[in-house]
Amino acid sequence: MNRESVMARKLWEKNTRIDGDIERFTVGKDRDMDLYLAKYDVLGSMAHITMLESVGLLARDELKSLLEELKKIYRGAEEGDFVIEEGVEDVHSQVELMLTRTLGNTGKKIHSGRSRNDQILLDLKLFTRDRIRELVSLMSELFGVLIEQSNRYRDVLLPGYTHLQIAMPSSFGLWFGAYAESLTDDLMLLQAAYRICNRNPLGSAAGYGSSFPLNRAMTTALLGFDSMNYNVVYAQMGRGKMERTVAFALAGVAATLSKLAFDACMFNSQNFGFIKLPDAYTTGSSIMPHKKNPDVFELTRAKCNKIQGLPQQIMLICNNLPSGYFRDLQIIKEIFLPSFDELKDCLLMVARMMSEIEVNEHILDDDRYAPIFSVEEVNRLVREGMPFRDAYKKVGLDMEAGNFTPGKNIVHTHEGSIGNLCNDAIDALKQEIISGFNFSKVSEAEQKLLNMQAVI
Repeated sequence: MNRESVMARKLWEKNTRIDGDIERFTVGKDRDMDLYLAKYDVLGSMAHITMLESVGLLARDELKSLLEELKKIYRGAEEGDFVIEEGVEDVHSQVELMLTRTLGNTGKKIHSGRSRNDQILLDLKLFTRDRIRELVSLMSELFGVLIEQSNRYRDVLLPGYTHLQIAMPSSFGLWFGAYAESLTDDLMLLQAAYRICNRNPLGSAAGYGSSFPLNRAMTTALLGFDSMNYNVVYAQMGRGKMERTVAFALAGVAATLSKLAFDACMFNSQNFGFIKLPDAYTTGSSIMPHKKNPDVFELTRAKCNKIQGLPQQIMLICNNLPSGYFRDLQIIKEIFLPSFDELKDCLLMVARMMSEIEVNEHILDDDRYAPIFSVEEVNRLVREGMPFRDAYKKVGLDMEAGNFTPGKNIVHTHEGSIGNLCNDAIDALKQEIISGFNFSKVSEAEQKLLNMQAVI
């Protein structure tokens, strides 16, 4: 077979060659983005051709040879050796080209019963659920750091603030633990997004099904999906919706990290002095020798704020599209696919920093924080029998007169308070949520598919 004749044509090309400028505009960054999807495209093709053989559209020996070649391509993609060659439009075309070069006409048979529309839908879902699994692992690691630090510093007090004014006593146990519990909510939302993602669109073709006797239940099981997108029109309508839904979940994680980064930058400043960041995570000034700037946390805050804008960007791209496929959807990949790596980097950095920060254990020795104990004094008087409003007025007048002497013995016993952090309950909630993802089902299905050659 002539190599040039194989490379020259796109999957859809007939006798008219496309203008070069038009091609550059329409392809855009798609070839670069498709490198994220290479191994998932191969995995989807393995499931699809296994199904094609079962319904009589491939011979058994053809399936055997295709699976062998696809496994080689999969390994290359995992090792970073997969490339989309110049003149090849996308990852689907590249995989088919590689198979056709090696196997001739047999390589051309893998597209039966598929469209690039359901192929990219499938690739995006396989990619997304895999990246969610990775993020969940990193979130669990950060959670563990936060709970460990919460338990370690559970008795170290610091001021709590409302309106950025000192308000009531808090503790580092509460501060670290609050962000741990925030991650459980983020995990819960991420699990909901994962469930929406983990449904099989393969077999919907261009969005209207196929006259081939496809077995969609089989590919659903082979790929470890929870179920399929049953209605073929809706499967195509899910393009953009899935990404937007997942983006909202990513934005929730990013919001937690951004708020934590803000706190850390503020608490690290000289005017607060509550924590000290490791020198390795700070940078200096070109003219001020004393500066140790919290650049890593500042960049974390900026990156996470950028991720929080992701759902709106996706919404604006696909918000006014009717049912059916439109090329607009291609642009979503440019903002969606890289966002996982950005959030991954932030999770890694925050976990490292939070595990190494130094805590000031004597913050409340400073008399400037004496007013935060006023509520404790009001409550003490109430426990002795004074009506709350009378106690409130008495303490307020004593403070105005300069007669207030705070008692710094803090006794909080209710659930979730300084003296009863409920960290074990928060940890149990996190474990329950993570087990609900049921990642093992997907892992087992993918490994079985990759080992399919053994049973051919």
